[in-house]
Amino acid sequence: MPRDAGGAGDVLRDLRTATAVEHEQVETTLGLMDPRLDRDRLVDVLGLLHAFWRTAEAGLDAWAAAHPADAAALDWDRRRRTGLYAADLAALGAAPGDRDAGPDLPGVPDTDAALGRLYVMEGSTLGGTFIDRHLAALPGLAGGPRLRAFSPYGADTGAMWAAFRRVTRAHVDGPGDAGRVVAAACGTFAVLAGWCSRAAQGAPA
Repeated sequence: MPRDAGGAGDVLRDLRTATAVEHEQVETTLGLMDPRLDRDRLVDVLGLLHAFWRTAEAGLDAWAAAHPADAAALDWDRRRRTGLYAADLAALGAAPGDRDAGPDLPGVPDTDAALGRLYVMEGSTLGGTFIDRHLAALPGLAGGPRLRAFSPYGADTGAMWAAFRRVTRAHVDGPGDAGRVVAAACGTFAVLAGWCSRAAQGAPA
């Protein structure tokens, strides 16, 4: 998740600071770096994330239809991941299951709200590269299918995150409202943290 160093008044710094607690809560609850992680728990986590992404992306699709120029500037079409989570579940012999409805998330009425939501979703790709390597080394998962949802951009991960930072800063420097972007990110992270708390039910003792 995001680890950016901004200067005074920088919206990326404000986002990182404002969401730090929920960020830590999500990482701890999901436990994807746990050396005891097994296939069943991984499937449970993937199911939760698939349901969250599906709901979150539905809101962003509505925003993109209303603000196509902003969506194009962010390369929104390339940033979708719901299908990747579903494909990862299928590769593990599982299906999304009955969580498909996902959590309740507010609508995305404007680009401030879209950037706040995307901060949470896109920032996860940075930590995803470490998760990928960790999963590949676990005894119970080594040699299995390569999962794609955690690190969807591969070698382009850094470039995609840099592009998101650039567009976010430019928007805030122009017509955007940094406070609204931060509020949307906090709201998204709070919903994600609450939704992922369900994963604790399947955590190893």
